[in-house]
Amino acid sequence: MAEPTDVRVAVYLDFDNIVISWYDRVHGRNAYGKDRQRISENPNDPEVAERLSLAMIEVGAIIDYAASFGTLVLTRAYADWSSPVNAVYRSQLVARAVDLVQLFPAAAYAKNGADIRLAVDAVEDMFRLPDLTHVVIVAGDSDYVPLAQRCKRLGRYVIGVGVAGSTAKSLAAACDEFEAYDSLPGVHRPVKAAPVAEVVAAPAETAEAEAEPAAEAPTDTVKKSTRSRRAKSAPAAPPPEPVIDPQNEATQLLERALRLGHDKADADEWLHSSAVKTHMRRMDPSFSEKGLGYRSFSDFLKSRDDIAELEETGHERLVRLRDR
Repeated sequence: MAEPTDVRVAVYLDFDNIVISWYDRVHGRNAYGKDRQRISENPNDPEVAERLSLAMIEVGAIIDYAASFGTLVLTRAYADWSSPVNAVYRSQLVARAVDLVQLFPAAAYAKNGADIRLAVDAVEDMFRLPDLTHVVIVAGDSDYVPLAQRCKRLGRYVIGVGVAGSTAKSLAAACDEFEAYDSLPGVHRPVKAAPVAEVVAAPAETAEAEAEPAAEAPTDTVKKSTRSRRAKSAPAAPPPEPVIDPQNEATQLLERALRLGHDKADADEWLHSSAVKTHMRRMDPSFSEKGLGYRSFSDFLKSRDDIAELEETGHERLVRLRDR
């Protein structure tokens, strides 16, 4: 049985809300509304796929942030998981032990289905789990203000997470603590690069076209047209599986844990290495320094001296992010 002082956290994600908000944040205001039809009709179109990949949500960053408060007792994500936009996240959500709640495509009269279902489940869980201390609401809708207020009235500490610029100020005010998704460790907003290659290549292509005899132009046009048709008809090759380096993954996990620890404490304050290790295990229960080849957690920290500064005084081992 959990001790009364244990921090126990429940996380509720309005997944459609966060995905759409981040898409608009990356591609511009109301971008998802403009692209919605193209995404639903042809999600495998190269241009559509590229825009979706640029606006991918870092699910791990959200769950790691929630785990920094205490033990995650339940994590639920609400969405229509048959939709291609959401389906790409299913494997990584399941890998993080997130309970996927299916919301079937709603008619106009049921457009707030996610809001209502999430709120009902959250209130039910608070009565069903009296030892629940913290509630994390990942959304940006003002519809969740009554839920946040009810959670606080029932004695829970409420944390909100939403995309900057797309979150209602009233929701942020209703929470005990609010964090912008943009500022979470591990979240990188992609920078849209200018089409430099096209601008540079244009003069060269023009010069080549002028240098070629006029009689050869139709043949080249036919060749280009044939290549274009072949490219469109050929099935797209599946992307290669990413190679996961356990050592690099552990280094990133350590850095995120230190950053979150410093954010909660003073910027220059030393952190107890045991607390950092506990936080890392909350973020990734599979973490083991021995599995990585180190005899102790201190040895693991010493091997990462480029990002972690270790101080050992007697039996006390303190650590902080180097050059913070």
